[in-house]
Amino acid sequence: MTRPRPYALLAEITYRCPLHCPYCSNPVAASLCEAPRRPPSFAEASAGRQGGGYSNGELTTEEWNRVIREAAALGVLQIGFSGGEPLARSDLAELIRAASEAKLYTNLITSGIGLDDDRLRGLRDAGLDSIQLSFQSDESNLADEIAGARAHAGKLDVAAKIREARIPLSLNFVIHRRNIDRLPQMIDLTEALGAQRVELANVQFYGWAFRNRAALLPTREQVDRARDIANAAKARLTGKIDIFYVLPDYYETRPKPCVNGWGQRYLTVNPIGDVLPCPTASSAIPDLRFENVRGRDLDWIWQESESFNRFRGAEWMPEPCRSCPQKEIDFGGCRCQAALLTGNAANTDPVCELSPNRALVDAVLREVNSSSDYAGDWAYRQNPKPELTSV
Repeated sequence: MTRPRPYALLAEITYRCPLHCPYCSNPVAASLCEAPRRPPSFAEASAGRQGGGYSNGELTTEEWNRVIREAAALGVLQIGFSGGEPLARSDLAELIRAASEAKLYTNLITSGIGLDDDRLRGLRDAGLDSIQLSFQSDESNLADEIAGARAHAGKLDVAAKIREARIPLSLNFVIHRRNIDRLPQMIDLTEALGAQRVELANVQFYGWAFRNRAALLPTREQVDRARDIANAAKARLTGKIDIFYVLPDYYETRPKPCVNGWGQRYLTVNPIGDVLPCPTASSAIPDLRFENVRGRDLDWIWQESESFNRFRGAEWMPEPCRSCPQKEIDFGGCRCQAALLTGNAANTDPVCELSPNRALVDAVLREVNSSSDYAGDWAYRQNPKPELTSV
């Protein structure tokens, strides 16, 4: 059987992060989610202080460089460096240089914490093509409360530095119950910062977000209003800013295609070298074995491993997916969502109105929309609740 060619690699180079966002998609139980020190500045990293490159079983620089070369040979065109906070690794510039030399388009997905002028120049000179900068809201107090740290003012400063360095800038806002009503102001901030692109992404319920679903899931009224605001902004800013509004799955009647089809276009390598068809697979589907780059090369894992072939194509599908005319469009929906909500990753995504498990989603929505006190408090990443300190 001819396998599809992967298009993009998400390189989760560390789970360390100075922020505590309650919607973090990193595994809740990951041992690497211990409270980190702040990311090093460029000067500190060069001097070998503040934690250096890798730790806690993370892939070494040499191992990541090999993964990057193997990804390029496999046909990957784009690599996103993510985490955690990828700036926590002092070898980030070296990894970006390796990707650039392999002719991969490079994107840094970051909170911006630790990105000073010197380090930014170092990343740019290494070949960094673009930066996606995350924000928790447009307003400082709310943004810092969500992040569990005083970070918003620093992010504004970093955004200005990125524009001054002439590196293409995109923003990402994770939208949820606490900040969705400030969507117009978030769009205004995107314009003010000179970003070329913005993702207004309703939270997806994996990792910490699944644990905090009751506090994060917006009401239908909020979702409908936000959709109208996003659509109006897309029309107004056409040709100036690319706006991507990601609808919340639970309010859909048909599922989104799972990473454009499981094992079809994307792969993730996590900090300890496990290779995943999607970033949340290892924590959402614990009974599926994932290969590691320390034991197998990337080509074999993509082509032959049980984890990448388990839900590839349509042969695995149960009814009603197997007979559905959209099975080659949505691929049965999200495997992780099916696993988290039904206990079986092979089930039809419960978001689908045709799923026998759709009642599970409807029950959650009824509770959200019938009770004003449904939200409650959330648990921060890296419990207990962090002190609101500057980073």
